[in-house]
Amino acid sequence: MHVFDVHRGGGPIVLGQPHGGTDVPEAIAGRLNANGHRLADTDWHINRLYQGVLADVTVVQSNIHRYVIDANRDPAGVSLYPGQNTTTLVPLTDFDGQPIWLEGQEPSEDEIEERREKFHAPYHAALQEELERVRARHGVAILFDCHSIRSLIPFLFEGELPIFNTGTNNGETCHPLVEQAVHGTAQQAEGFSSVLNGRFKGGWTTRHYGRPDEGWHAIQMEIAQRAYMEETPPWSWRDDRAATLRPHLQAMLERLSDLALSGALTEKGTSK
Repeated sequence: MHVFDVHRGGGPIVLGQPHGGTDVPEAIAGRLNANGHRLADTDWHINRLYQGVLADVTVVQSNIHRYVIDANRDPAGVSLYPGQNTTTLVPLTDFDGQPIWLEGQEPSEDEIEERREKFHAPYHAALQEELERVRARHGVAILFDCHSIRSLIPFLFEGELPIFNTGTNNGETCHPLVEQAVHGTAQQAEGFSSVLNGRFKGGWTTRHYGRPDEGWHAIQMEIAQRAYMEETPPWSWRDDRAATLRPHLQAMLERLSDLALSGALTEKGTSK
């Protein structure tokens, strides 16, 4: 079982994909209940959605399912959204607030630490290595963290989620031009709703690596899954929907690449 895969490119953009994996070690899978075995909270088809959208990007993808350990949560267990419903470093419930473990089989603190060392830390070591490599080559690195989620989840948010949910932790994780390039493209996408720093402001990955003063810019894109797939089992990919969505993702990444290569993000006096 490979914890993660890296597809190395030469450009200034790194795509992080922490939630697309469906691998669950056998010993852990045996402790999930029937609900947990559905793996309903997967970012289904996320690698396929971005594959080939832009040449020369680097991709770092976790193959481990978020029920084993969530690679987009603070390894110290600190909540990303205090006071709001969310899932933890090792979730005890799904996105609907329903238990995913057999009674009495919930992971202990020692086991959570073991999983962090075995699955969470290696993924982030690989992500950091690629960001360092890209920055050394271009003077700047842009982490575009790729996510997707069901459109209707009352436990987590009210109403129907917009298609494009751009997160920069209220502008803290990237240069304003990076935020403008992504959210501006989303706003211009006819027929697609969008929001900036709404319910999803960027997870731990975005907040941790978003260090614009050091040349690391991070932005999260959370896509409502109705835009490219069916949101009920068996979570089927929809070619017709994806074909409409993917050009907008391409436009976002192209704008980011051009921005990074232009030198605008490294000019003195331009950072926030």
